[in-house]
Amino acid sequence: MLKIYNSMTQQKENFTPIHPGKVNIYVCGPTVYDFAHVGNGRTYAAFDVVIRYLRWRGYDVTYVRNITDIDDKIINRANENKEDFQAVVERYTNAIHEDFAALGLLSPNHEPRATEYVPHIISMIETLIKNGHAYIADNGDVYYDVRKFKPYGELAHRDIDKLESGARVEVNVVKHDPLDFVLWKLAKPGEPHWSSPWGEGRPGWHIECSAMSTCLLGDHFDIHGGGKDLIFPHHENEIAQSEAATHKKFVNIWMHAGYLQIEKEKMSKSLGNFFTIRDVLKQYPAEVVRYFMISGHYRSPVQYSEHAFELARSALSRLYNALRDLPEANAIDDTVYEKQFIEAMDDDFNTPIAISILFELSHDIQRSRENNPKLAAGQAALLKKLGSVLGILQDDPNKFLKAGTEHLDIEKIESLIAARNQARADKNWAEADRIRAELAAMSVVLEDASGTTTWKYTP
Repeated sequence: MLKIYNSMTQQKENFTPIHPGKVNIYVCGPTVYDFAHVGNGRTYAAFDVVIRYLRWRGYDVTYVRNITDIDDKIINRANENKEDFQAVVERYTNAIHEDFAALGLLSPNHEPRATEYVPHIISMIETLIKNGHAYIADNGDVYYDVRKFKPYGELAHRDIDKLESGARVEVNVVKHDPLDFVLWKLAKPGEPHWSSPWGEGRPGWHIECSAMSTCLLGDHFDIHGGGKDLIFPHHENEIAQSEAATHKKFVNIWMHAGYLQIEKEKMSKSLGNFFTIRDVLKQYPAEVVRYFMISGHYRSPVQYSEHAFELARSALSRLYNALRDLPEANAIDDTVYEKQFIEAMDDDFNTPIAISILFELSHDIQRSRENNPKLAAGQAALLKKLGSVLGILQDDPNKFLKAGTEHLDIEKIESLIAARNQARADKNWAEADRIRAELAAMSVVLEDASGTTTWKYTP
């Protein structure tokens, strides 16, 4: 049975969807004021694997990933560029869509934008004021009264009296408590604004996700995800808002992806230690970047380095090498490999173990290749089938293995291989070895099997 680690209970739990056979999942999406960095990509790649696996296992999945399209950072960027905030939003939303598509991320079923849900946000705030969980401050802003929600702090596993103001928690004199957070901000001159019972303004960050998720998935749904940095205060605040407004349990399982780290520090724009997805894609094939992102367990930190990307390239090359030059076939069913793969993924989406099983299968393919090509072809089809669950191994093997060879003299390589084959036929082993070494100096690796020689580029 599928087990998922729940950040709320801090343990793996058997997953039972609210509605049999159907899974509703919300993942906090990007704030579109800049290009997405690799740390963002790592989080969304992790949840992309979750979505793919749930669907592969037969669940009807409704996947919602929002766009935060109004925020201080967006307004500041628009002001810096002397342009309308919507122009900033459209430019970076399009860029993020391009980057995510390059990484093979599935599009969500719904991608709501905060500005499209202002009426729902206002309605939820009105409910919170009416039931005593929110108040209008002296400056006209509307705040959530944290002390009125007794379970506050349960997700972060911290006592409310010991909680410190975290990211995006504004500390000012108009709040009743330092932990209170804004639901509606009155607009400053020149800022985008919407009409509300409290004056022209815009929603706070936290209330956006409560409104969008409950509108699209209902007051109570299966899984809510995001990066670990969202546990407090964002997800803690979502719970407080949503449950106070609906009087229902908000989410059954909370999932959080570990940080992408650079030199053991979280990659983030605020620290300035980030690399954008599109810059990294200029250096490495998209599937290599994706493999790097999913090769570690989603809850564990991943260390960013050039060496890690080269390891990912090498690992993928080994898997693709097992697939090359085999005929199309039906995947072999009910194998020990598929069963072990499912066991690994059922254990909180354990991609490192799942990938290790793909390597065991690839070794078996290589062993079968010469003696039983039909079996090898069926095993290769299984490797592609399982790889698809992780979003890898769907490219043409020879295309992948020769990616980046545009600068090479292919005619010369093929000529050298022919000369080496003739030298081997003449039993001129010294000349054959010399040619192999010459090709190796060009980062071309030869593989001899079944009377043929193939090559791949390994920069």
